[in-house]
Amino acid sequence: MAKAFASSADTEAKTETLEVLADGVYALTAEGDPNVGAIEAEDHLICFEARATPAAARDWLTKLREHTDKPIRYLVLSHYHAVRVLGASAFGAQEIITHRKTAELIAERGEQDWASEFGRMPRLFKQPEEIPGLTRPTITFTDRLSLPLGGDRGELELVYCGRGHTAGDIVAWLPKQRILFAGDLVESKAALYTGDAFHNDWATSTLDNVAALGAETLIGGRDAVARGADQVAAAVKQSRHFLDELRRRVGDVHGRGGTVAEAFDAAHSALVEEYGRWPIFEHCLPFDVQRYWDELDGIDWPIIWTAERDREVWAALQDRP
Repeated sequence: MAKAFASSADTEAKTETLEVLADGVYALTAEGDPNVGAIEAEDHLICFEARATPAAARDWLTKLREHTDKPIRYLVLSHYHAVRVLGASAFGAQEIITHRKTAELIAERGEQDWASEFGRMPRLFKQPEEIPGLTRPTITFTDRLSLPLGGDRGELELVYCGRGHTAGDIVAWLPKQRILFAGDLVESKAALYTGDAFHNDWATSTLDNVAALGAETLIGGRDAVARGADQVAAAVKQSRHFLDELRRRVGDVHGRGGTVAEAFDAAHSALVEEYGRWPIFEHCLPFDVQRYWDELDGIDWPIIWTAERDREVWAALQDRP
């Protein structure tokens, strides 16, 4: 029997949990759905990630408003993927902040990514008719941007650690509290999506830069919060291991002149025992393998995922006898 396309058969609502990580630092986890967060400054809020639609964002904000009524000054988006950005209008933020490359990617492929992700993960797009259009930043930066929090709260540092999950991923780092919102650069207990990735950079220098921050609490892209230095190190290690095994298995097949379907089988066999029970593994792997195969073919800049290309790759890799 053919596997249901991507996460299209995932129709069961997930339990959402708001966690208070420190005074004025919040995270919402949802059993493998994308994580979001917020940080209180002295007189305003900084929110991290926007969810897929305004309706989905309002669900998060309703929970957040049980803890704080401060106005939202900044909405920080870690990267351009639709499930992270299209709910932005619900926040009413004065400014929307991304990396410069993320702004470019939204302009280049935002419409196609929207259609692609809606097809892959329809459950996340609650009331999609409310999406007003592409989310575009009002502030961009290239390396680092510091946002003072006021009082004795310290500051929030937005940091570009290098090419990884996309060309423009950023993390949100609270040095005083040692808390890191890592976006999709690190997963604690979830598989990695690498369909728009730069695998070699991500697995080496980019994760090195993330680890060097020295976080003691880490909120990854999905699933559980990593608490304590040991859990943070384990999350970085397993993210690196996923990338290393994917690169090794796909690279071996590519190097001997095999096919991308053979590479998918090799990667699946190597990864399924450890990662197969975790969120989005089966959903992600065909796109992960295809993207790394493209890199091995010399295609540095990711090919745009359209709804049509999604189905073609899925059929070629997941829907085989």
